[in-house]
Amino acid sequence: MVSTCDPPTRTTLICSALFYAVSSFLIILVNKAVLTVYRFPSSTFLGVGQMLITILILYFGKLKSIITFPNFDKQIPKKLFPLPLLYIGNHLTGLSSTKNLSLPMFTVLRKFSIPLTLILEMIVLGKRFSFSVVASVITIITGALIAASYDLSFNLEGYILVLLNDLFTASYGVYTKEKIDPKELGKYGVLFYNASFMIIPTLILTILTGDFELAIHYSEWTNIYFIVQFILACVMGFILLYSIVLCSYYHSALTTTVIGSLKNVSIAYVGIFIGGDYSFSWLNFIGLNICMAGGVAYSFSTLFGDVNSTNNNNTKELLEKHKHFVREQHSTEPRLLNIINGR
Repeated sequence: MVSTCDPPTRTTLICSALFYAVSSFLIILVNKAVLTVYRFPSSTFLGVGQMLITILILYFGKLKSIITFPNFDKQIPKKLFPLPLLYIGNHLTGLSSTKNLSLPMFTVLRKFSIPLTLILEMIVLGKRFSFSVVASVITIITGALIAASYDLSFNLEGYILVLLNDLFTASYGVYTKEKIDPKELGKYGVLFYNASFMIIPTLILTILTGDFELAIHYSEWTNIYFIVQFILACVMGFILLYSIVLCSYYHSALTTTVIGSLKNVSIAYVGIFIGGDYSFSWLNFIGLNICMAGGVAYSFSTLFGDVNSTNNNNTKELLEKHKHFVREQHSTEPRLLNIINGR
């Protein structure tokens, strides 16, 4: 039995980080397949599908007493704000930006979410960062600037969408860290009510823009391979959101953002060698590697350094959240046994 007084172990920290990194890697590839390979006409409609799957999974999980989160009351919108707006902004700009840029360039520009997160954590959460952390961030951005400045496939619309996605990602990460207090909505409550509040406005948006009609009349709905990819993309949307919340639960918002950046090492090189949409330039390639080196340095010093020193600023908060998380798991175990035994 896990002691409720024990802090999260290094294994827990690393596993939560890897879960987010793998989820973030997979959803980009799946979204790319749906929107680019199959030329699905609406990233917004795909976003609605991802929200719907999120709502259904969490609703039935609560219905079967597998998970718990608060019932709706009039205080919930106030507790969540501004997360729903940041959620939909992050969701839609992320899907659209994936469609308009090559994978390597997309991963480079996504690095700008890191300094934005650092600044927002200082403003919103009152955090302070060491010189080594700031130096790592500067290294990442230097590489990103070099790579982006010499991109041979410049796409203004794609650049704007990715930079907007960076801003929404940074804001969503920082405010998620603030809102996932187990005494309030908790991890599942944040995910469920975010999706619930925004699915109808997003669906209305698809109707007003004509995306709904384009999606309904899309010619590949009879293609079983496309249907599997579309459903997989919707499920991965939920998994990604859960992995972000879980990683933010155990780490700082900045660390979560850098971990997301680190997984781009794999994405960038996949795009270079098999994507077919990478225009090679030595300066672009050098900048890409400088950028990745900064991300690796930050991530390894954070994840494989001393756990206590890494989380020095958040130790009390993390211990309290972990105690509540373990108690929540223990209270769920009898309900799971009853379900298994058919009671």
